[in-house]
Amino acid sequence: MKEFWTSLASLMGVFAFGQTILQTVFPPELRFASVKFFNRVFNWFSSYCYFDITETDGVNTNELYNAVQLYLSSSASVTGSRLSLSRAINSSAFTFGLSNNDCLVDTFNGVTALWEHVVMQRQSQTFSWRPLPEEKRGFTLRIKKKDKPLILDSYLDFVMEKANEIRRKNQDRLLYTNPRGGSLDSRGHPWDAVPFKHPSTFETLAMDPAKKSEIMADLRDFADGESFYQKTGRAWKRGYLLFGPPGTGKSSMIAAMANYLGYDIYDLELTEVHTNSELRKLLMKTSSKSIIVIEDIDCSINFASRKKPAGKTHHAPASPDMRGESGSVGEDCGNSITLSGLLNFTDGLWSCCGSERIFVFTTNHIEKLDPALLRSGRMDMHIFMSHCSFPAVKILLKNYLGLEEGDLEDGVVKELEEVIEKAEMTPADVSEVLIKNRRDKGKAVKELVEALKGRVERRKGISKDVEEEEQEKRALETPKEGSEFLENCKNGGDEEEKIN
Repeated sequence: MKEFWTSLASLMGVFAFGQTILQTVFPPELRFASVKFFNRVFNWFSSYCYFDITETDGVNTNELYNAVQLYLSSSASVTGSRLSLSRAINSSAFTFGLSNNDCLVDTFNGVTALWEHVVMQRQSQTFSWRPLPEEKRGFTLRIKKKDKPLILDSYLDFVMEKANEIRRKNQDRLLYTNPRGGSLDSRGHPWDAVPFKHPSTFETLAMDPAKKSEIMADLRDFADGESFYQKTGRAWKRGYLLFGPPGTGKSSMIAAMANYLGYDIYDLELTEVHTNSELRKLLMKTSSKSIIVIEDIDCSINFASRKKPAGKTHHAPASPDMRGESGSVGEDCGNSITLSGLLNFTDGLWSCCGSERIFVFTTNHIEKLDPALLRSGRMDMHIFMSHCSFPAVKILLKNYLGLEEGDLEDGVVKELEEVIEKAEMTPADVSEVLIKNRRDKGKAVKELVEALKGRVERRKGISKDVEEEEQEKRALETPKEGSEFLENCKNGGDEEEKIN
């Protein structure tokens, strides 16, 4: 053993002496070139290649780094033994990540990719308008050279797409609105945002199930149709018109659409927009994967008819006068929005500025809308929000009372089927009856049946009153006709007496 340690010490001494000689004889440039040469030789014979993805690209954030971090979080939460845990702003979920200098193996189409999270201390702080973090972070991707085309052409795009899906899933929905006077927020954006917590879903929406399935299929077909819209040369957008009596669930439908697709909502208040240019700027600042809502478009601003003469006043609330064929709003109210200005963004040259956006218009009176708004390409799908039907009542009974159709007596089911269509009650009215009596399920059902029957009787009374008014009108017209007949007869009789 003593001889072994003596030989090892001698060998280390020779190695140190040789290193000193090399540093003395060979200049640093030559040593660097030799190291570089040996690295090239090593890489030439190696079957792997490496890609470095840094956290920052100069002073800008590298989006690919954030995407890889999100993408690997789903795998890291299952296979990792030492993980980092974070929660982003406006997010309702925790995100798992690789800890410092940890590795994870991923598989894509039969190809293996090794990811390593590299964290190093930054040596020196270079001059920058923004201070850089003390740690230099990044991911190193190791793959086989033969798999390089697949990784660069498909895998990285797949990572970005999956990361966006995870981000949308974890991030809370936001509800935007344009403030009064078009003021900007601290970031220079013309929209104010609040978290969107509306619980409405298609499962809880009081509507015929077949109709809901049709709408959901249309929404999913739109969300998955990027390649179709690109191939056909159409802007990736779609328009929906929700019309029907008040209280039929138009706002709940919008919330259900947003929750189903995971989109944000932009509630556009047209009465706060004064010019077409301002409207265009607002719409340009909307993000992709969003729903732009204009509620009660027949009342918010006067787009009802473009053929009214100038100066004719429209009596809808908050609706200035129309001016000629352009559909512009009266200048006395300070507005100059035109119908063509709105249509140009929903279906004109500006419609391609942004992608994957849905326009939703609501109205209680579809007959007041200009036909130019109703055609396909602007309002592609017209959805009639009707009064409560029997399938909708069953959904409301399940939502508020937890009752299925089998839990009801046959006589109650028969009564509901008989009176629901005749009563023409809105889902909002039915919900109010159930909410007030939700602690007593039997009483709630009984009160609902009585309310429906009462509504039917009132409708019969109204119909009877209308019929009596029509009869009175006819009665008032009949004496007039009879008196004319008697007068003619009298005149004829007088003439006959004169002849005699």
